[in-house]
Amino acid sequence: MSARIGVITFPGTLDDVDAARAVRYADAEAVSLWHADEDLNGVDAVVIPGGFSYGDYLRAGVIARFAPVMSSVIEAAHKGMPVLGICNGFQILCEAGLLPGAMLRNEKLHFICRDQWLRVENTATAWTSRYEPGAEILIPLKNIDGRYTAVQSTLDELEAEGRVVFRYVGGNPNGSRDDIAGITSANGRVVGLMPHPEHAIDALTGPSDDGLGMFYSVLDALVTA
Repeated sequence: MSARIGVITFPGTLDDVDAARAVRYADAEAVSLWHADEDLNGVDAVVIPGGFSYGDYLRAGVIARFAPVMSSVIEAAHKGMPVLGICNGFQILCEAGLLPGAMLRNEKLHFICRDQWLRVENTATAWTSRYEPGAEILIPLKNIDGRYTAVQSTLDELEAEGRVVFRYVGGNPNGSRDDIAGITSANGRVVGLMPHPEHAIDALTGPSDDGLGMFYSVLDALVTA
């Protein structure tokens, strides 16, 4: 039986269809999850995709964090379920307290849309085991609130514990502290990143297929859990 990976849709989500497609590319079953439902329908992992949940009207991700589905995601994550937050999903994970830090408006206050090189800094998470340490991958980036920040003590802790998962290379696009593009929880099961791996699963339609490794990685993590 294939793994069942839930993909959440909030009002304003844009990339749930592409995230579900990436799940299917990895030969797993994509299960649609609605923001207003608490039931996770027995999924093995969850993807919180990108977009502008609730229009980012108050702050990116802050309203979505209180959606009924997120109470179940938070509970499941605390029990070890793998969760991937992409772009707005990363913002939601920070707002929900599953990942530390916060997102600010990009340094030059412009929306950024470009293909971005990342370096894989941590291959011991549920979402990165298929990569080689130090691998450089090409992943599309599109955001306006993508500048990761945290107090210095949190940044020091992330660095000391190896919890920076992805780092921008070839230029920092949004002013994120320490070139951070993605981080993980202490147990390596929850990962958030600003670039969009679901847009890099097929070299024919994306800049690369480098993002597919994240979806294969979680399948390995589920087998070995």
